Amino acid sequence: CDALFGYRTNPHLDQKQRGIEAGELMLRTLRGQPKPTQALVQLPMCINIERQATEEPHGKQLWGEADRLAQETAGVLSVSCLYGFPYADVEEMGDSVVAVTAGDGALAKQTAEEMGRFWWGMREEFVGKMVSVSEAIRQANDVREKDSARPVGLLDMGDNVGGGSAGDGTIIAEEWLRSGEGALLAVLYDPEVVREAERAGVGARLTLRIGGKTDGLHGKPIEGEFSVVDLREGTFQESEARHGGYSHFDQGRTAIVRSENGLTVMATTLRMPPLSLQQVLAMGLKPEDYAAIVIKGVHAPVAAYAPACSRMIRVNTAGSTCADLGAFRFERRRVPMFPFEATM
Repeated sequence: CDALFGYRTNPHLDQKQRGIEAGELMLRTLRGQPKPTQALVQLPMCINIERQATEEPHGKQLWGEADRLAQETAGVLSVSCLYGFPYADVEEMGDSVVAVTAGDGALAKQTAEEMGRFWWGMREEFVGKMVSVSEAIRQANDVREKDSARPVGLLDMGDNVGGGSAGDGTIIAEEWLRSGEGALLAVLYDPEVVREAERAGVGARLTLRIGGKTDGLHGKPIEGEFSVVDLREGTFQESEARHGGYSHFDQGRTAIVRSENGLTVMATTLRMPPLSLQQVLAMGLKPEDYAAIVIKGVHAPVAAYAPACSRMIRVNTAGSTCADLGAFRFERRRVPMFPFEATM
């Protein structure tokens, strides 16, 4: 392509703005202005997914420099910082800069390299800060002592559905049942539980094994007595700007079950990233009825859930999308690469 414009927000809320930016450049080109030229610089660096939020100080600093270069350098049309997907074991994995200019290839390369040097100088700011499950629950209990009106959002980084995980991880729920204080809500992919709940009907009590069935990476099934609270079709809509721009959702037939020890599980037939709070509200549940909500994502759910939560805590859980990159064996990535080879 002639020009690439990356998202400038994470959660990704700027689809409209980036589309307008690309459309305006197309019009410029059609009207006879210089055809855009772009340059790519790939950094020997991989950002931990825990540090990929753009509204946190390090993200604002990075994008502030990208904006400065685009606005203050004549001929530069756009500078994008591409965080990359750290779970892709390919040679291209890692962070990149793309600079787009009005037909000046040398300027595009120079600008991308300058932005790359700035980013490289910040690399320590992008090393993940890992909060263990037990520490996250301790923090949640402390937060609830000061603000009991709203739940704490526990972001399950190891079971990030939007990143390709199982969606049925029980690690946080299991620990909460041991040391958490108050009621917990978790949305888990579990078609088997949905079928059992539908056979039994609303109001029935039955013994269930919930979650932890896809693989051995995300915890074991939670076993116990549950009441069937509700059965739903599992469709809902979102009217606000949320990650990815989606507005219509279908998580399949849905069962809501609850145990006497305060655990409420929304079991779904289809895996569904938590991109909309309507996933909870449209199913007849109220966030304020819970001390904490397990949210299976890292950044994408924040736009939807942060307004309803007193605090969002990113939790370093085990799983196929574990935030601790040391948990994975990479065979195809470039070497050396920070932070894997720290002495670069």
